[in-house]
Amino acid sequence: MLEGLRRALVESYVGAISLGWMLAQIVTHFVGVFSAPVAAWVSQKTYRNITNSSGSAGFPFDAAFPELIRAFLLLLVWYVLIRWLYLKPLKIKSSDAASTAEAPLSAD
Repeated sequence: MLEGLRRALVESYVGAISLGWMLAQIVTHFVGVFSAPVAAWVSQKTYRNITNSSGSAGFPFDAAFPELIRAFLLLLVWYVLIRWLYLKPLKIKSSDAASTAEAPLSAD
């Protein structure tokens, strides 16, 4: 059953398109690792200006962890799928091999 699914994904290019989409998501989340702390810092600074509080808050590096985990898990799934789909050769159907083996030889 899994071999049939694998064959369909590889031969119809759906697997390649899906892996490309996943790679784009990985890049997006990796960029989010750097942009999430900046966004959190800007929103905290804006909130402090509105409330006129003088509390000193540092740069929120902990906002990067969810994006880092998402990027890592997507990369792991992408790696497993690319190994399963493309780094193992497809098996040739036995009916194709049998039809060439049963071809009659010409007697001269």
